Amino acid sequence: MSSERTVWGIGLTTITDEASASPGTTLDAWFADLGFGTGIDTESDARGAADLDQHAGPDERRAVRTEVVRVAIDLDAAVASTTDAYLRLHALSHLLVRPNEVNLDGIFAHLPNVAWTTAGPMLPADAARLRPALQRHGIQVQGLDKFPRLTDYVQPEGVRIADASRVRLGAHLSPGTTVMHEGFVNFNAGTLGAAMVEGRISQGVVVGADSDIGGGASIMGTLSGGGQHRVSIGARTLLGANAGIGISLGDDSVVEAGLYVTAGSKVVLSDAPVDADGRKPSVKAAELSGRPGLLFRRNSLTGAIEATQRTGHGVTLNETLHA
Repeated sequence: MSSERTVWGIGLTTITDEASASPGTTLDAWFADLGFGTGIDTESDARGAADLDQHAGPDERRAVRTEVVRVAIDLDAAVASTTDAYLRLHALSHLLVRPNEVNLDGIFAHLPNVAWTTAGPMLPADAARLRPALQRHGIQVQGLDKFPRLTDYVQPEGVRIADASRVRLGAHLSPGTTVMHEGFVNFNAGTLGAAMVEGRISQGVVVGADSDIGGGASIMGTLSGGGQHRVSIGARTLLGANAGIGISLGDDSVVEAGLYVTAGSKVVLSDAPVDADGRKPSVKAAELSGRPGLLFRRNSLTGAIEATQRTGHGVTLNETLHA
């Protein structure tokens, strides 16, 4: 394995015990230390394992035990295990790699559905069976999902997240990013610089520096619907409130509030000269994907989607909010 495309990690993994409905199931892995290369020196490795060993052991309340885990993976190979999957997600959230720069083939098959509780992960069947005991201990189930909350594993530096349940582990959030209460960021998605996120950033989507994803805005991902295009948003770009896109936006672009532009949407080129019939030419929005400096708007008289060339820079974020 190439050291430039190999990531190692040392941490703790949660495994169901003999009292579980499915003994020996790996539920998660948290990596206290990770980095590029095939590993760290033996002395440092031993010291790190010793530090973590004090936190390993059984938790009979959840029918699990925690163990120290040490793993190195090839980022170009397919996901091979649950700990492998979690190390890739950690690498994304620790900003070691950007979205779409790591192979995530097979990740869903290696991530079990987990009951995420206030005391840590457990098997959903065990959570149902042990409900009375969990209640006595004040343990609550907060969700059932394959992916945990980002902040339960990684606290990204210089980032604000108003509602932790809306950002998954594997989200890539650059310093200066603010995710407001209604914002959502999936795994293998995120920001490449300071950004305001009040809408949804789907899997595979990257948002450029100084861009604003307005309240209720939607960005189509590639996980459903047979989509192959990975949508990206350029720098200094505004996706207006309740707007949506299925194409990429170039730098300094704007989509007006409430407008949804898919790849097949017919868009009138309002800056082009009229044809012989006195009409402006139109194209499918896919032909404008990634082109910088465009304003997408809906003509209030005709209802047609229009694209016009903008001049100058795009939006400017509030520096105080993103400091």
